Amino acid sequence: MERSITRKPYATDLTDAQWELLAPFIPDVSPNATQETIPRREIVNGILYVLRTGCSWRLTPHDLPNGKTLHHYLRQWKHSGVWETAMTSLRKQTRQAIGREEEPSAVIIDSQSIKTSPVRGIERGFDAGKKNLGS
Repeated sequence: MERSITRKPYATDLTDAQWELLAPFIPDVSPNATQETIPRREIVNGILYVLRTGCSWRLTPHDLPNGKTLHHYLRQWKHSGVWETAMTSLRKQTRQAIGREEEPSAVIIDSQSIKTSPVRGIERGFDAGKKNLGS
């Protein structure tokens, strides 16, 4: 698949190989669309730019789609489960490629110690393992 963009690429842009893996999960343009559409790959590239750089949606560079458009698609695809489906499938493919079972057999849960109490004046104990006062 050839690159269809004419702008200089950003470091956050998807490579052709990455896009081929992700493209099947990105919904097609609605047949009822009345306006000219933005290429789906450019929408994903714009979303990745904002998420990686931490810039505001309103400060998206002019050669990427409008920040409001990017945010709209990010939320729409999140609520419809696009990202979860893509990540689950890609995780399974990656695990198979390295010779492991598709689903992990164990999980590690980590937690943080909170250094404050919700109510002032409550005594807190000492967690020697974390060397921190806990509630």
